[in-house]
Amino acid sequence: MIFSYQPTVSIILATFNRAHYVAHAVQSVVEQTIDDWELLIVDDGSDDATFDVVAPFLAQHSNIRYMKHKNRNAALSRNAGIQASFGQYITFLDSDDRYAPNHLASRLKIMAENPAVDLLSGGFWCEEPTLVKDRDNPKRLINIRECIVCGTLFGKRELFFDLEGFRNVAYAEDTDLWERASLRFVTKKIAAPESYLYQRALDSITLTYQATMNG
Repeated sequence: MIFSYQPTVSIILATFNRAHYVAHAVQSVVEQTIDDWELLIVDDGSDDATFDVVAPFLAQHSNIRYMKHKNRNAALSRNAGIQASFGQYITFLDSDDRYAPNHLASRLKIMAENPAVDLLSGGFWCEEPTLVKDRDNPKRLINIRECIVCGTLFGKRELFFDLEGFRNVAYAEDTDLWERASLRFVTKKIAAPESYLYQRALDSITLTYQATMNG
């Protein structure tokens, strides 16, 4: 599919066997207060009912696309979405998370008010205080709010292409991208609005990694 215009925002939703979550994520995009977006659902080799769940959205919305490849990982799946995107800005949504209705509008407002900024991070809500292992010191637990959460990354298209997307690292590829971006671009962390609704699925990569580190 080739757009006759450039959408303002491309949303990359990488998913793997999240049929029981993904409809809520996609619906939260459909319910945005702006409609100048495209959603790329990148299926990382799911063997569940993911396609059956998203098919009605594909039929109803021409700005939602679906692509599937053999299982790689989330980082490489997001890169595939970046390469296939058309938007002036690129952002992400994990398939077990959701956007509040004002999410995209709020990020565009911040970017308009800060034209020198190339990449945003932050502004998310989570159900309870969540501790995760520090990437650089796995024996140390840190609050998730100290971390870069991939779904909150919102940046100019050229940044992601210049950095060649996410690197294929075992954990915290979002933090890795943020650190590389901070060396070459203008980055900004925000605390509000908390319009990205964060939830960890029971089989998320974060929990899997933590279990591995715990032995």
